[in-house]
Amino acid sequence: MQFAFNGLAVGAVYALLALGFTLVYSTVWFFDLYYGAAAALGAYGVFYLRTDPALGSRLDINSVPVNVVFGAVVAGVVAWTLYTVLEPRLRERASPTAFRAVLAVVAVAMGIYTAVVLSYPEHLHLTLSPAVGLATAVVAISVAQRAVRTVVASVSSTRVALVAAVPASTLGAWCGYLLTNAPGAGLYLSWAVSCLLAGCVGLALYRGLYAYMRERARSPLIMLVASLGILLAIAALIVIVFQSAPRPLPDAFGSTPWNIAGARIKGFNVFAIGVALAGFAGMWFLLKMTSFGRAVRAIGDDEEVSKVVGINTTVIIAIVFFIGAVYAAMAGILTGHDTAVQPRMGLLLLLKGWIASVVGGIGNLYGAIVGGFALGLVEQFGIWDLAGEWKDAISFVLLILFLSFWPQGLLPRR
Repeated sequence: MQFAFNGLAVGAVYALLALGFTLVYSTVWFFDLYYGAAAALGAYGVFYLRTDPALGSRLDINSVPVNVVFGAVVAGVVAWTLYTVLEPRLRERASPTAFRAVLAVVAVAMGIYTAVVLSYPEHLHLTLSPAVGLATAVVAISVAQRAVRTVVASVSSTRVALVAAVPASTLGAWCGYLLTNAPGAGLYLSWAVSCLLAGCVGLALYRGLYAYMRERARSPLIMLVASLGILLAIAALIVIVFQSAPRPLPDAFGSTPWNIAGARIKGFNVFAIGVALAGFAGMWFLLKMTSFGRAVRAIGDDEEVSKVVGINTTVIIAIVFFIGAVYAAMAGILTGHDTAVQPRMGLLLLLKGWIASVVGGIGNLYGAIVGGFALGLVEQFGIWDLAGEWKDAISFVLLILFLSFWPQGLLPRR
């Protein structure tokens, strides 16, 4: 019972890694090694924003340059996103100079806001309440538009948005107010902040570096070397900011184990399994039931043909990199809460995600979830009479066996 549960808990992390890795790889068909750095950024982001007094003061790692760098990354991502979304619609309605000026102001404001959030982690419930309220209102308006237009297709989306603005704003203000009175939510807000920052870095790397290299290099090897350099650079920066010693994360909910049939089972590990299953369900819906998913599958089949039929491949791939990095960061957070965070964890998690993808069937969404749990179970039962340090060796032996005798994996991509 204990080995089976441990295997499922560890396999949940591997499954999350494999899901994001499969999404990125099956779209652009190269190994983005930043994926491992994203997992480390997620875990260390939670440590950077920790609010548990038992872990000591965070002044020893509070770094203004770190906050400024992430603020600049967010500003760049916001500027590119708004320009990409709004420029085609406002091309003939607004002056290009005025449009870019407003865009710059909004992007800089978002960058400053990000730096402020990172500078005062003990007040995350206060600094993030406006963002949560605004996001709630936007989601409510979007849901209202979709629901009304499903029933009455002739209704204008703008009219629905105007009618829904007041109740949606009220709901958003109420959610923001509730958050201001929940100081205990700081740890879980740091999860969201860390995942979003890792996703923004992934998007920025693709749009600022990978997109140009893919146009000029035409070689996956060059892309691999570039992403390796990014992985090593981020690992070095983590050591500079946090030092090389392992760091504990604050205790999350469900840290007290339950005794069930002789096994010690933590509620947090059950939550991790649920996150992996929810991550699979969400990605399945995104890829199978939305126009975005159809565009992703088209790009994975033939990117040049996708461009010909009008798909904005740069935007779609950028979103894919963002989503993949968010999945990796969440896997890093779950791992960090279960053990500890250390600079080399990014590389190890990258390799485990890759092995899980190969075992399940690289490029297959169903194979990613199956391969992750299968790898976790094989690791745990493989050390039945061995020391825990043998887990990594067992994983790589399993990889060699699959590459040698079953390279298509358990569920080959069709």
